[in-house]
Amino acid sequence: MTLKVQRPSSGEIAFDYSLAKKPCHTWYEVVGDLSSNITPLITLHGGPGVCHELLGPLKDLNTQHGIPVIFYDQLGNGQSTRLQEFDGDESFWETSEDMFVQELDNLVNYFGLHNTGFDVYGQSWGGMLAARYASLQPKGLRKLVIANSPASIELILKGEEALRAELPEDVRETIERCEKEGREDSDEYREAMKFWKKTHMCRLEPPLPEELEAAQKHMEEDPTVVTNMWGGDQLKPTGSLKDWTMMNDIEKITAETLLLLGRYDQVQDIAVTPYFERLPRVKWVTLENSSHLGFLEERERYMKVLGGFLAGFP
Repeated sequence: MTLKVQRPSSGEIAFDYSLAKKPCHTWYEVVGDLSSNITPLITLHGGPGVCHELLGPLKDLNTQHGIPVIFYDQLGNGQSTRLQEFDGDESFWETSEDMFVQELDNLVNYFGLHNTGFDVYGQSWGGMLAARYASLQPKGLRKLVIANSPASIELILKGEEALRAELPEDVRETIERCEKEGREDSDEYREAMKFWKKTHMCRLEPPLPEELEAAQKHMEEDPTVVTNMWGGDQLKPTGSLKDWTMMNDIEKITAETLLLLGRYDQVQDIAVTPYFERLPRVKWVTLENSSHLGFLEERERYMKVLGGFLAGFP
């Protein structure tokens, strides 16, 4: 009989990452009962840098299906150890994906889940991290959810080419001109990007959900992680993730996988197709009235699909 590790419902997990050159911690929150016989779900937020609040609707999985849900702020974000002193340090951020993989595994160890089993859900950047972690075939990983997340940066950019062509001419011209001139921090660029976000990021009418407001506040308050990993151009990464790819490692993922996408998603089908074609046990669901944040845009439908997959419903 495998005993489940009892931990507080929220707290800090010590994380020893040598390159940080200081004591670090990961802040977490558990919704539900980890001592139950239901496999817990670990959630990986996107951004990088939007923090755990954005995924708050996933608490519905506990309410509706009894699934224990583990939220955490990735290192450098929210209530976890910040990394502002490494802003602009390319040598530190070039290995950041490995840092986040180690942090995730440290969290799994803390809860003793390698022995008792766990599922992983990753959204956007979190899906990239989840895929990488799953490709290492960690002991105990049962199911994987890759939501609104590409198999490579190259493929997400190819999908965006078609979306750009559909933009109003003045919006497209402004975005491309500001990118060419390096003025992604200008009011002109930000105004043009409002149309993109309304179409391909979150299609809800104001007022925006509090979860999204919290996410935006976190990224504005400390943009260190997103600036160094993604960059200032919201459509073309220039940071450490600019050449990111899973294309050589997809076949290493053995966990049963669910792919979630929105019809109007910034991440288009072309960016997800390699997972669908090359994974041995995979299901793909597209939410017809969603873009990049389906858990906010079609919350009821989203939880039905996600909860059904995790609970083993057909």
